[in-house]
Amino acid sequence: MANRMLGQECFVLKNKAISHLHDFFLNSINSDVSAIDLCDEIPTIDYSLLFSENHDERAKSLEHLGKACQEFGFFYLINGVEQSVVEGALKGISDFFELTNQEERREYLKKNPMDRIRWGFRSHAGENREYLKIVAHPENHCPSKPASFRGAIGEYFKRMHEVELGLAKAISKILGYEETYIEKEFKLEAGFDVSAMNLYPPSFQSKGSIGVPEHTDPGFFVSLIQDVNGGLQMLTHKGNWVTVNIPRNAIFINLGDHLEILSNGKYKSHIHQVILDNNEVNRISMATLHGPSLDTFVAPASRFIDESHPPAYRGMTYKESLEFNGSDEIDVQSSLSLLRIPFSL
Repeated sequence: MANRMLGQECFVLKNKAISHLHDFFLNSINSDVSAIDLCDEIPTIDYSLLFSENHDERAKSLEHLGKACQEFGFFYLINGVEQSVVEGALKGISDFFELTNQEERREYLKKNPMDRIRWGFRSHAGENREYLKIVAHPENHCPSKPASFRGAIGEYFKRMHEVELGLAKAISKILGYEETYIEKEFKLEAGFDVSAMNLYPPSFQSKGSIGVPEHTDPGFFVSLIQDVNGGLQMLTHKGNWVTVNIPRNAIFINLGDHLEILSNGKYKSHIHQVILDNNEVNRISMATLHGPSLDTFVAPASRFIDESHPPAYRGMTYKESLEFNGSDEIDVQSSLSLLRIPFSL
């Protein structure tokens, strides 16, 4: 009975937090959010230019990244991971869902809070998807079937971790720090990365228009690849919903909760959702949440605190924040609203 009551309290707390997050975000912007604004063009960052040997080219690219982080909070990244590696990862995910049956996949249903691989199936008005979540770093956990899966996914994670460290250097510089700042603050070499591989049904097979409901994501940032465009929508600073259509040879990057906390709100983690209305076929995506190490204590950095900007978030370890609303580590659920100061239930 006590456990059931605790679960109900966590459920109420989580839903109240999501409502508070949505209200907070909308109160911080001045536009109506009722319609999708197709005029908001998501910026594109050329990863290679962030490290160009040409000083002017590098400075211009870093300035562009800074504006993308502050004015949008998300962007397309090109020349980061080879397209063949991305396509190989998507093929591996497709093979997992096609070459294994659901009974085999049920092996990875939740067993305990420390699961490192977890499978789930949701089919109701509020969520429609089948997913596989795996801890990708500091150790890559992967199902044994199909045989090609581990290699394809592992190569993508290896390349994406290199990009993560590169973006950490670039963002550290545009924030005014030494380029190793974020890497050290978040202990990224031991960072806790979780990848969510999603299979979304066609709209005519779903039990509602929602693939994944509104949320933000914890961590440093999220990288997303997908085989079919459409579905993911981001809520912009202007209060408009924009649809993410990832160009070929690009990866979508969305800043996470813990960069917002570290920067004391200078950079925002944006609300987003997945809509199935335009799904004509099954759609596969992989969202990887690149986080600090579990033992990293994350709080607003002193550079972003003064009399006009007091600490806006309470500090805690990454592990504590992932478990703060009653979730497990592998769930990688946001607790951002609960960490804001002040927050009252």
